[in-house]
Amino acid sequence: MKSNHEIVADAFAAWTAGTGYITGIFAPDMRWEIVGRSAASGTYGNTEQFVDEVLHPFGARFSTDAPFRPVAIRAIYADDEQRTVVVVWDGEGITRAGTTYRNTYAWFMTLENGKVIDGTAFYDSIAFNELWETVSPAP
Repeated sequence: MKSNHEIVADAFAAWTAGTGYITGIFAPDMRWEIVGRSAASGTYGNTEQFVDEVLHPFGARFSTDAPFRPVAIRAIYADDEQRTVVVVWDGEGITRAGTTYRNTYAWFMTLENGKVIDGTAFYDSIAFNELWETVSPAP
């Protein structure tokens, strides 16, 4: 059986390579919090809400030729006792407006039975808000 560290590392590797997406390790009833005061900050009660209100409209702001993906994993830390994995990573993509969006993220994820059941994200909210406000999502 894979460790939580391996599960998360494999999911990020697949997302980086364009062969998978991070939502594959999200439990349906996952709770996700975006800390801060960005346009997407708040708490999402399940994966469907998080995908519908944040991930889908976020992804729709990027070119299909150069979608947003992790470009560097700075560190992955695992606390087996707490079932928590922390990933510090850089993401990048070309927007539909032709600009490059870059941001650094710290995700804290608690896993149960190989799935994320709770997540907390930190990132540069100014960069995020600029993207959210200046690039329209694809219809």
